[in-house]
Amino acid sequence: MLVPIANVISALVFTFIGIFIFVLAFIIMDKLTPYHLWKEIVQEHNMALAILVGAMSIGICIIIASAIH
Repeated sequence: MLVPIANVISALVFTFIGIFIFVLAFIIMDKLTPYHLWKEIVQEHNMALAILVGAMSIGICIIIASAIH
């Protein structure tokens, strides 16, 4: 076998932990803002807010990846 099964399981566990932490951080970020982020971005087409949320998401993902690595 080329890849040990323990490495694959570890990668999957860390992937799900990272995704869970990201979703939790996005929910917290959504609760801290005075409006609903998804509604504001999708229905109201607020491009500035979309760029801000995207930048914050990338920052959170970099922090999560560094912590897991």
